[in-house]
Amino acid sequence: KSLSRSSVRSRMSLRSPKVYSSLQKGEVIWDPKPLQVKKIFEALKKGLNEYLEAHQAELDYLSGRHKDTKRNSRLVRILLTSQIRSVERYIRKLEFHISKVEELYEAYCIQCRLRDGAANMKQAFSLSPSTKASRESLVELYKNFQGCTEDMCFIEGALEVHLGEFHLKMKGLVGFARLCPGDQYEVFVRLGRQKWRLKGKIETDDSQTWDEEEKIFIPNLHEKFEIKVTELRGLATILVGVVTCDSINFFTTKPQAIIVDITELGTIKLQLEVLW
Repeated sequence: KSLSRSSVRSRMSLRSPKVYSSLQKGEVIWDPKPLQVKKIFEALKKGLNEYLEAHQAELDYLSGRHKDTKRNSRLVRILLTSQIRSVERYIRKLEFHISKVEELYEAYCIQCRLRDGAANMKQAFSLSPSTKASRESLVELYKNFQGCTEDMCFIEGALEVHLGEFHLKMKGLVGFARLCPGDQYEVFVRLGRQKWRLKGKIETDDSQTWDEEEKIFIPNLHEKFEIKVTELRGLATILVGVVTCDSINFFTTKPQAIIVDITELGTIKLQLEVLW
């Protein structure tokens, strides 16, 4: 247990104050979520492997071209060599990224098992007759439980650093007869503390203009996207609908289209595109 704790603490000592601001000044709520972390880890690892396979395929293609150009111009060979080295460097970075994520998740699972063991022993001791020895054991088990909980939360924060970025693009509203020229809407997207508020208008030719079309969000382990659409009528605002969207499916190499029903009947839909 002490070796595991020391290993975790040494890795966590490099954390950034900005990244881990929620873990400072007594603000943290020690409530790790192992099932959610497992889902995100599996999606993240799958996405990283997709990127690795794509770049490996690119490297194979460039290497093949390089072999075929031995008799061609020297400039072509130099350009291909430069491209090959660039892809090789990126592949090494991806491999390191994957190994780091796996290392952190392995440490997380160890602390999770230790925490579960401490919780089970606490339960057993609490049901037995109270003695000085049992009370001392309960105190020690509580400390171990708290220590494992803190370590799990720190590792969750370290994993979040490796989740990358989500680039959201506004594709517009689809409402069939519900959208009329002159209508104005406000879309509010939230992911934890990150917010994106943009306004749009339906033009006379049924096209849409938005004051902002792209936003970068930093993924986290526990929060879902919350999307709220309101219609602007003069000084009044009318809520069209609110939906939540899980980000677990966005860890992939290809841009993902999000089409969500804003109204219960689906008469107004919002289209977004997410690139990880």
